[in-house]
Amino acid sequence: MRSISILLAGISCLATVPAYAEEIDEAEITVTGIRQAYRGDFDKKEIPQAIATIDAKQLEDNNILRLTDALDLNASVARQNTLGGLWDAFAIRGFAGDENLPSGYLVNGFNGGRGFGGQRDVAGIESIEVLKGPAAALLGRGEPGGTINIVTKQPVYGNSFGAAALQYASFDRLRAEADANVAIGQNLSVRLVGYAEGAESFRDTIESNRRGFLPSVGLRLGDQTRLTYDLEWTRVAVPFDRGIVVLNNNFKTIPRSRFLGEPGDGDHVARAEGHQLRVQHDFNDKWSVQLGVSHRDTLLTGQSSDAELVRSRQKLFVDGQSLSRQRRSRVYDSEHFVVRGEVSGEFALRGMRHRILFGADYDKFENDQDFRRFRPPAVSGNPSDLAANIINIKNPVYGRFPLPTPAPLTNRVDIQKSTGFYLQDQIDLTDRLQVRIGARYDDFQLQTNNRITTVQSERKASRLSPQAGLVFEASDAISLYAVYGEGFRANIGTDAAGRIFDPETSQSIEAGTKLSLLNGKLTGTFSLYEMIKSNVLATDTANPGFLVTVGKARSRGAEMDIAGNITSTLGLLFSYAYTDAESRSLILDPNFSFQIRPGDPLINIPKHSLNVQLTQEFTLGSMNGQIGAGVQHVGKRSGETGTAFKLPSHNLVRLFGQFEVIEGVELFGEVRNLFNAHWYANSYASLWVQPGTPRAASIGVRSRF
Repeated sequence: MRSISILLAGISCLATVPAYAEEIDEAEITVTGIRQAYRGDFDKKEIPQAIATIDAKQLEDNNILRLTDALDLNASVARQNTLGGLWDAFAIRGFAGDENLPSGYLVNGFNGGRGFGGQRDVAGIESIEVLKGPAAALLGRGEPGGTINIVTKQPVYGNSFGAAALQYASFDRLRAEADANVAIGQNLSVRLVGYAEGAESFRDTIESNRRGFLPSVGLRLGDQTRLTYDLEWTRVAVPFDRGIVVLNNNFKTIPRSRFLGEPGDGDHVARAEGHQLRVQHDFNDKWSVQLGVSHRDTLLTGQSSDAELVRSRQKLFVDGQSLSRQRRSRVYDSEHFVVRGEVSGEFALRGMRHRILFGADYDKFENDQDFRRFRPPAVSGNPSDLAANIINIKNPVYGRFPLPTPAPLTNRVDIQKSTGFYLQDQIDLTDRLQVRIGARYDDFQLQTNNRITTVQSERKASRLSPQAGLVFEASDAISLYAVYGEGFRANIGTDAAGRIFDPETSQSIEAGTKLSLLNGKLTGTFSLYEMIKSNVLATDTANPGFLVTVGKARSRGAEMDIAGNITSTLGLLFSYAYTDAESRSLILDPNFSFQIRPGDPLINIPKHSLNVQLTQEFTLGSMNGQIGAGVQHVGKRSGETGTAFKLPSHNLVRLFGQFEVIEGVELFGEVRNLFNAHWYANSYASLWVQPGTPRAASIGVRSRF
């Protein structure tokens, strides 16, 4: 109730933003002087790394509402298993991390995406940075394929402005959101962002409710010091949905709308409450310090009825219509605390400019999981429909049987603590040649308390993650770069002896070129890379039911990203990725013990991905407008680890536009999946396939003040 009161108070504040708020140019609505953590003072062309930015305009043009949909705009990012639509999961350059945890991402440079707060809404997001390639030398643990950094909307000093929007869409989706910046004098500003959304779905019986309140406060303490506080409060309520079943590679086994769970299970509810406090002080125009602290609590609760995946327990493989189902109960509670300090600046030594970045951070992630499960008995025992929790996939009758009671399976707390120190120096060897060297030292501790077995495990380790890169400015329009890096990611859990797993380790190499065309209006990056991971989890053949770190994987590929304006009114977004991601060892799959051979592709990773978008601005009378169109291609990809099951390729076409009907008021709309293609967002197994949304449209009105 307290959080709801906070949300209502925030919306009330939005409604009372002064009507006399001064109109300002888009260029003025910018927070200047704020540096991103782990970045330093560099132009993108000086960074030996491929970086793609999805900005606020692209999010608004495409009417994107979720982080997962936003990442579709970059071909290097592939969708992964989202736990029935309840968390964000993605792979960058073929590597996805732990499939049983949400994919990690940064929020304003803080580790902020490791909890269970539901799929992130884009309200409150200013831009999304896809930081490709190795970054462990600065960020520490993580996937070698890259990192997502979310930059939130920040308070703007000296001006009051805002926007509010209301939209209606297919499947009775109704959404309201507002964003207001209230300047209180020249040195204090409050930014209030809130949203509320309710929707049905193309999936039978599925309804969702989402709301969030994301305020921030900025205080300028003189010309050199800025303090910023951000609050995140969100709630998502939606039934757990594993998708459809596919028998014998027939994707028309059942309609894409058919829900195979139980409406009686109710909603899964995901809650998040996060706080960030950041201070930046500029000593002068060359040296600055950033200090920050972040704390985020998330909680996911709910029950679900899911298709049983083990063939010996699944009656569907016998008669083609009777689906045996597990029943699961989840209480996932996480707490994430981060402290960070960083100094950046530059100096000259023996005629060469050195740009230095050094800092330290402390990261503690506590993951408390109570997971319970009912499993249907073996088919060989000829169990009754009641005993196997059966639903007929051709003619489902919900609520046919009393819902079985799940028994405890996992009840444990995993705690990860890490203290890191990092240093980076980028040296101008000549006017056109720069070298970057850096390293990070992590001292980390892993603790596990298994409440069922009463086994407590602890492990301490340290890791040095080096990186080296070159940047050569061939001309004002072309720069070349190359980089090598090493990294790691902690594996959660223990082996048969109760020992905490060794961390995954990685080695990465990348080379590319960055282009600036049409006087900088159009920029692009072309890159080639190869990465190798070791200590990937696999089935322990000597101890059934346990895992060992013996797996290896490799990803290599080529990418091209181009973004900007071809003319003053014609915009272009182009993103292509070729990704060859495969296993490099003979192991058993950790989930179902299917044999994985060297050369087997990694799950949900297409070899070819493409996203192209054009936008055209126009003027009609005194009013401005824009129309646009885009197409996304995702190639065929593995839908189940260790088997031949594949998800088919798909092509999705979208149209969008907006028009100013009166000054300060615009209509906007879009059509997604214009040709109503049957497509599949991700898969965990052939009985857990997530169908994509059919053709859908939306229309809305937005007021700017």
